[in-house]
Amino acid sequence: MSLYTIILIASISIPFLLSFDKKVQFYKQWKYLLPSVIAIALFYIVGDIYFTKIGVWGFNSDYLSGLFLFYLPVEEWLFFIAIPYASIFLHDVLHAYFPNFRLPSNVSRRLTIFLFVIALVVLLLNLDKAYTVYIMIVSLVVLAIAYFDWTDTISRFYCTFLVIFIPFVLVNGALTGAFTTNPVVWYDHAENLNIRLITIPIEDFAYGFTMLLLAIMLRNRLKRTKG
Repeated sequence: MSLYTIILIASISIPFLLSFDKKVQFYKQWKYLLPSVIAIALFYIVGDIYFTKIGVWGFNSDYLSGLFLFYLPVEEWLFFIAIPYASIFLHDVLHAYFPNFRLPSNVSRRLTIFLFVIALVVLLLNLDKAYTVYIMIVSLVVLAIAYFDWTDTISRFYCTFLVIFIPFVLVNGALTGAFTTNPVVWYDHAENLNIRLITIPIEDFAYGFTMLLLAIMLRNRLKRTKG
């Protein structure tokens, strides 16, 4: 079994087993969650394929199963299911047990504007860096959507992401070489800001933040329209 597969199984096993917790009852979200996660995954996978093809990032074959689909190892495809599932599970658990764990709406909206401005400035100052440009554009779009989404999704997510951040660092650290001689996923740092937390490019945090927020917003919209 490849190291990448082991990391994914370790990430999703406990959230999956606890999906049947009586208070959270996360399994009841599957009919809304899985279509949302898959839809958002397809969007990010398109970019993943392109950047892998042109060498912005790539994968170390020593830690893979050897099965590939459209330039991506099969583990990378599964990443876009396993990690959002585990992260959104944690988001919902925090919401269920701590319903007031959120920012006031006015603070949330100001924070969203602040992050939008930061993303715009970073974009304009780094137009020669492919990964930075890509994820800053995605961040601008997602933050704009969140700003005009008149629910409390973003207010909750700002808080829960601080908790999600901990396992996120562990998993991404494992993938980027924090615990191994060589990384599972390598980056051409000429195409990013070359600012890292441990071994993780700073852009990865915007990547994870936007991917999870989009999936949660889409899941919540499906619940409102179909529930």
